[in-house]
Amino acid sequence: MTSYLDARGRPRVVVTGLGMISPLGHSVAESWDSLINGRSGVGPITQFDASHLPVQIAGEVKDFDPGQYMNFKEARRMSRASQLAVAAATMALEDADLAHGLPDKERTGTLIGTGVGGFEVGDRETNVLRTKGFSRVSPFAMTAFLANMPSHHVSLLAQAMGPISTVVAACATGTQAVGEAAEFIRRGAADMVLTGGVEGLIHESAVAGFAAMRAMATSFNDAPEKASKPFDKNREGFVLSEGAGILVLERLDKALERGAKIYAELLGHASSSDAFHVAAQDPDAAGAVRAMRWAIEDGGLQPEDIGYINAHGTGTPMNDLTETLAIKRLFGEQAYEVPVSSNKSVMGHAMGGTGAIEAIFSIYTITQNLIPPTWNYETPDPECDLDYVPNAPRATAVRHVLSNSFGLGGQNACLVLGKYAANGNGAADGAKL
Repeated sequence: MTSYLDARGRPRVVVTGLGMISPLGHSVAESWDSLINGRSGVGPITQFDASHLPVQIAGEVKDFDPGQYMNFKEARRMSRASQLAVAAATMALEDADLAHGLPDKERTGTLIGTGVGGFEVGDRETNVLRTKGFSRVSPFAMTAFLANMPSHHVSLLAQAMGPISTVVAACATGTQAVGEAAEFIRRGAADMVLTGGVEGLIHESAVAGFAAMRAMATSFNDAPEKASKPFDKNREGFVLSEGAGILVLERLDKALERGAKIYAELLGHASSSDAFHVAAQDPDAAGAVRAMRWAIEDGGLQPEDIGYINAHGTGTPMNDLTETLAIKRLFGEQAYEVPVSSNKSVMGHAMGGTGAIEAIFSIYTITQNLIPPTWNYETPDPECDLDYVPNAPRATAVRHVLSNSFGLGGQNACLVLGKYAANGNGAADGAKL
């Protein structure tokens, strides 16, 4: 018998559609294939001349043509982030068998996260103002620049007329957006939500700023595919990338009613604050521990139920050390038994988009019974001594995945995703809505 409520009496939330455009490919399947086979999406920057910068590489979405997903006039009025979000949302809607319309527009919400939205638009139009004068400033500059515009454009695309919001939480954005979208359904405000994260930040100012922070890998301009080295002793820093991941979340009974395919169940989520420093992580990892513990508890699980951790794993010296410590503190001796890997080893760090993209990869880990590896892992770090699934995928059945994102400003967010089963995971037997 199908249970429609979880153990806390809340509507169960399932994933019924996936869309992605990333440095690894122009679809979920293509991106997953690159991730599993170690085809790096990191290469020389082509979106601007980076020859004067210490970092000249990034994970770009290659050969992106917005005209495949929207008309030229619409594309010109959008930021790159909005264009990428619309592309991924188009795929997600088609994947969920919603390309020809939603079951109930007023019961469909939208919640897309982004770290900075149309950053490049503001920079570009400021330059236009200074060099060409006020009369040449675009009247669409402000609407393209705003961080809520990816949510607007996805809502417009789908004609979703329910609740709409935007999450801005630095590197934790995509993960937190998906979790908060589930709350739309749990509290009865929507039956379906289009959610995820996006970033289009391969920009001169962004690369220069992060390089000035000494947060990026700087020794790999001639070997970009080797630059991102999560958990490796010789890691130098992260590699900036871009992309979008969009998921269709749906109330279980509504998904079954329309005969939707179900990829996985969103069991739990949580966020926490380090309340420590604007950029440095709490060296005691207390905030990360809280977010992981609360997400697992929200899903009605125990740490021992987690079969794989999709790590934040940026490749910065402090992040990887702190995340390793957090996992040890929460999981105890079991930490050495749980596979942990970082998708950023070949994709780079897509900032506000990365958590949603990694949520999709976590779902594929469940459905494909295959754990993606941490590529570029060559020299073990004695202080990072967990099972990081080095350099080769691992075939194994995984029922529950914990996906981590830890951002600037001490913002932590975690998701727990599970294999879908009709009788649920601790749900009240036979509960009906």
